[in-house]
Amino acid sequence: MSLLKHRTGPCLPTSATGALMAVASMSTIQLGLALSVPLVDQLGALGATGLRLAWAGVLLLALIRPRLRDFAGRDLLACAKLGAVSAGMMVFFMLAVTRLPLGTASALEFLGPLAVSLFGPGRGRKRWTALAAIGVVALTEPWRGGIDAAGAGFALAAAACWAAYILLTQRVGDSVTGLSGLAVSMPVAGLIGLLVAAPSDLEHVTWKLLGAMLGLAALGAVLPFALEFLALRRLTTSAFGTLMSLEPAIALLAGLLVLGQIPGLAPAAGVAFVVIAGIGATRTGARPTPQPPEPHHAKAPTAVGSSSS
Repeated sequence: MSLLKHRTGPCLPTSATGALMAVASMSTIQLGLALSVPLVDQLGALGATGLRLAWAGVLLLALIRPRLRDFAGRDLLACAKLGAVSAGMMVFFMLAVTRLPLGTASALEFLGPLAVSLFGPGRGRKRWTALAAIGVVALTEPWRGGIDAAGAGFALAAAACWAAYILLTQRVGDSVTGLSGLAVSMPVAGLIGLLVAAPSDLEHVTWKLLGAMLGLAALGAVLPFALEFLALRRLTTSAFGTLMSLEPAIALLAGLLVLGQIPGLAPAAGVAFVVIAGIGATRTGARPTPQPPEPHHAKAPTAVGSSSS
């Protein structure tokens, strides 16, 4: 028998790993959105989003190569629904950022994850949800008025899609091994995105734009969706929804660095609130690990012919 013992280094808790994946996802998707905004002038909001989703679907199919025969019918239906809400989330949000600052649009869209967090289990999470809501209000500054009504409507539609996306992503992630579920849902999203874009929005496509959208698809769709898929295997939907409060702050930073959108004092305070809420939600947001069944102890056989005294 070998006397060597296998030693493992310190590892992060499940919730911390999921939180890091979620933060990385938010960072890449907001950077991708900020970089996509200048292309909207050439392709239109729908054209840019449709091409990015289509490329994401192609990339995931090529990389994962899912086998449909391995899916149950209900799982394929869940993947199709996930693809539809993913397309809606990105299309509506891109329409919103053409009318609103990136940070404001993200803050309104966050109302979807906020609703998931608010109605999820756990009393302790309510205080983090409330703190995140205060931060979102500070980011949007509704007291100033003058917000674009259509832009706000698109952002709220994206919020509804995002709430459904969180629930469906966890449902698909729990039912389908690996990233196969994402590789099935994303082509559905790409097809819907192209249909919504319509040929008229894609008539100005050039090879240079196609290459640029391929890079943005990898950065702003494939990578963040894969990270969220894996994060939701480690976090409850309530914790994930509250953790998404960090996204308006990340969007505000991306808008500042990439688009030159300078925030005021209230949005800066909102950033602090949502960061605190995100950290607080993460500390207690790990999904319970299924406990292995207790070993069955067989009763000792009674000796034949024994008698009690």
